[in-house]
Amino acid sequence: MVHTPFPRLCARNAPPFAARGLPTLALALALGGSALLAGCSEAAAPAAPAAAAAPTVQGTQLRFPPGHPQLALLEMTTAQPSQDIAVDLPARLVWNEERTQRIYPAFAGRVTAIRADLGQTVKAGSPLATLASPDFGQAQADTAKAHAEQNLAQQGLRRQRELFEAGIVARKDLEQAEADAARAQAEVARAAARTSLYGSSAAVNQQLALSAGMGGVVVERNVNPGQEVRPDQSGPGTPALFVVTDPSTLWVQIDARESDLASLRAGDRFVLEVSAYPGETFAGRVTAASDSIDPATRTIKVRGLVANTDRRLKAEMLATARIKQSRTGGAVIPAQAVTLRGTVHTVFVESAPGVFEPRAVTLAHEGPREVVVGKGLAAGDKVVTQNVLLLARQFQMAQEDAAMKKGVQ
Repeated sequence: MVHTPFPRLCARNAPPFAARGLPTLALALALGGSALLAGCSEAAAPAAPAAAAAPTVQGTQLRFPPGHPQLALLEMTTAQPSQDIAVDLPARLVWNEERTQRIYPAFAGRVTAIRADLGQTVKAGSPLATLASPDFGQAQADTAKAHAEQNLAQQGLRRQRELFEAGIVARKDLEQAEADAARAQAEVARAAARTSLYGSSAAVNQQLALSAGMGGVVVERNVNPGQEVRPDQSGPGTPALFVVTDPSTLWVQIDARESDLASLRAGDRFVLEVSAYPGETFAGRVTAASDSIDPATRTIKVRGLVANTDRRLKAEMLATARIKQSRTGGAVIPAQAVTLRGTVHTVFVESAPGVFEPRAVTLAHEGPREVVVGKGLAAGDKVVTQNVLLLARQFQMAQEDAAMKKGVQ
């Protein structure tokens, strides 16, 4: 058997085990494989790559060495001349009140039947519910009584005319009979108009019909059979028994700032976005604007109109109204490029490759996506838009290091 010679330990690195009589093989086993691999080699381990030089501050500029790894993390955008910018405003969809009817009871009564339900299409005059109403029965009785009094007055008038023509009665008696007949006729017209507005006046049946005054879709129903209703249960804060609307168009309630009013005049166009349909837009038109400012939100209510023929949009949906505003002067940059240091808005401008300087700016318009810089920045300047806070922190650290070195010297 051929034995492979065991590696010889370097004399200067070997511990004094030989003097104690330990065999060389035992020494090798004690040291383990890592010591054997080290052997007597004089070669040094490969050195770790040198760390990238830290950026330095020169005046108001932060300078990165060429090829610094942090430069790959910074994204730049060129400031554009301010012309037309997109402004997003919060909005809410509501029913078109010009095509909406809220139905309240005109008389007290009890609901006996429901004739229409949610989502049902109805025509003008279609019954929605029926009430048994003693108060309406009283109105029907008043109409019947007015008809009886009119008949009596007409008979008296005919009799007075015959007597007058025979010379038996005076003219004033005839004139009095004519006045009584006219009053009776007026009372019939009043009573009949009241009852026919809410139901039939042909008989005293106390059946009051709640009818739709316009064609549309039943979008709310807040009544059930057997429920007692009264006329005083109506007005602001009280839900209507039925709401009928034409959902082919909807109103858009926009909360606008004072600076946005120039782009939200009657007839101006806007684009509506809703989260339910990402990537889709709906065209709208401004119809009116409020003359007062909401003291709670400091916004102005602007009303718009949007088509909804396919009924995909629903009332009370939250939306975003995007309008175009014309701006002259200044530069447009992404909103994420601006940081707030105390009360000063700041952007980082790349004045040369790898050279950045913070610059205080004045904002002429501040939007969620874009801002217009009125002072401190010109169109064509390159600003940092990604990892701005990282760059600001690096600038602060470089300033602190420079101050520390200056203090040591």
